[in-house]
Amino acid sequence: MLKAVFFDLDGTLLPMDEKVFVPYYFNILHPTVKDLGYQDKDLLYKTVWAGVYAMYQNDGKRNNDEIFWDAFAKVYGEESRLHREVFDHFYATEFAKAKAICKENPLAREIVDFCKKHVEKLILTTNPIFPLPAQKTRLSFIGLNYEDFDFVSDYENFNYCKPNPHYFLEIMKRFSLKPEECLLFGNNQIEDGDCASSVGIKTYLVKGFIIYSEKAKGQYEEIEMKDIIPTIEKYL
Repeated sequence: MLKAVFFDLDGTLLPMDEKVFVPYYFNILHPTVKDLGYQDKDLLYKTVWAGVYAMYQNDGKRNNDEIFWDAFAKVYGEESRLHREVFDHFYATEFAKAKAICKENPLAREIVDFCKKHVEKLILTTNPIFPLPAQKTRLSFIGLNYEDFDFVSDYENFNYCKPNPHYFLEIMKRFSLKPEECLLFGNNQIEDGDCASSVGIKTYLVKGFIIYSEKAKGQYEEIEMKDIIPTIEKYL
């Protein structure tokens, strides 16, 4: 029996090309923080990505935010931790400009409302490498709210990242779910497909911005956004 539906965000519910999104994101982040000691844009870029990489390697002993800020402080010093609120404020405000390079998803609200009526848990399984304000802002791009979901993973409330299978194992543990009770819609062959299927979760890839990899271990059925509700109905 289907009890939970998991959705990835970037490239799935939120149609966007990550190769376009990432440089745009740094172009709006840098002016916000440069006067705090981050004048070198390239160094900021490399340091943020070092923090992201560190979160990807998290073994689960600490929350992702602790891992990120440890990596960040190694480059910019311990005083950089005092700027965390500045970054959070950016994600809650200026980060909204990134909507300009994302596409609309007129079906997002319909899909979410359908799930809320027919399954026990609706969970946003976006990789927890951003703080909560960033998750909320990106959801707003497609007319959705944090409160629409029973759980949204962010870097403060999680201690694993996809493609570590423990990411989905932890989600299921938190909500007392079995793999056969869950369904995932994502866009990444490895981070969604291989990661979820390795713990027994059925996965569909949503067409539009699928990220393929020669290293992917599995092949996953690809569907259009309009097919998500009919697909869920088959499992009810």
